[in-house]
Amino acid sequence: MLHSRVLRYLDEVARCGSIRGASERLNVAASAINKHVLQLEETIGEPLFERLPRGLRLTPAGEILVAHVRRTMKEYNQVEAEIRDIKALQSGEVIIATMNGLAGGIVPKAVATFGARHPRLKITIRVMFARDIAQAVSDGEADLGFAFNLPSSQQLETLWKMDTRLGAVVAPEHPLVGMETLPLASCQPYPLIFADKSMQIHGIVAGAFAQAGVEVEPTYLTNSIEAMKCLAAAGDGIAFLSKFDITEEQRNGMLTYLQIRDRTFGKNVLSLVQREKRSHGLAASMFAEEIMRSLRSAMD
Repeated sequence: MLHSRVLRYLDEVARCGSIRGASERLNVAASAINKHVLQLEETIGEPLFERLPRGLRLTPAGEILVAHVRRTMKEYNQVEAEIRDIKALQSGEVIIATMNGLAGGIVPKAVATFGARHPRLKITIRVMFARDIAQAVSDGEADLGFAFNLPSSQQLETLWKMDTRLGAVVAPEHPLVGMETLPLASCQPYPLIFADKSMQIHGIVAGAFAQAGVEVEPTYLTNSIEAMKCLAAAGDGIAFLSKFDITEEQRNGMLTYLQIRDRTFGKNVLSLVQREKRSHGLAASMFAEEIMRSLRSAMD
C-alpha cells in the first residue's frame, strides 16, 4: 500500500472503541495494533486515546488525526479508482445499442474518432429496435443507448435529448430542392419511400399525410434506413427521415434534407441514455461525451 498500515489500525481502533475490536475486524494481533498506536502517540507527543474501563475514546488530538487519516484514505481510494479507469481505457469495452440508421452514420463517425485516441479500447455497436435498446441498457447488457423515440423508463438516465423532426430527404438534383419548406401535397407526385409498419416512423409519416388530407400510396416500403437513403439518392424518390439519419450523406453531397411546412410531422425524439443509479466507467462516460460532440457538430 502507498500509505502505512498504521492508518488503518488507527481508524479501526477509533471506530471500534477498543484494541480488541480492531484486532478482530482486521484479523491482526491486538499486541501489534497496540504497539503501532503507542509508537504513533510517542511520535506526535500527545495521547490519541483516553484509556477508559470499557474501552478507548479519542482525545482532541486523536480526533484531529483520525479526521486527517479518513480524508487521506478517501482520497487514496479515489486515486485507485482513477487508476483503474485509466486501465479500462487501455483494455476495456464500451457497448452501445442503437438503430440501423444511426449505426450507418453518426455512431461510426464517433467510434472512429474515439477509437483513434484509445486504440486498445474495444467498442461494440449493437443494432436493435427502440424497445430492445431500452431493455438492454436497463439490464446492463449495453453501456449506452442511442435511438429515436425510446420508451420512458425510471431505470434510464437521459444524457442528451432533442426533438429531431422528420423531413423530406431527396437527391441534391431533385426538382423540389430550392424550396425553403415543403407542403406534404408537393411530395405526392413523386415516388414515396416509407418505413414499413415494423418501424415507429411509419406511423409518424402515415399519420402526417392522413392529417394533411393527402392520400398517398408509397412506392417503396422497407425496414432499412440504409435502403431508404439509397433509394432517395438514386432518383426522384422522397424518403422521410431526420437530419441525423443523413449526417454523412448530407456532408458528402449525396442527399438533401428539406423541411416540411407547418411542422406536420409528430415528434421524433433522439436520446442518448445510460442506466440510472449505476457506477459508470470512465470509458463509457468519455464515449458518451464523444457522441454528444458529434451531435453538436451535426447541428452546426
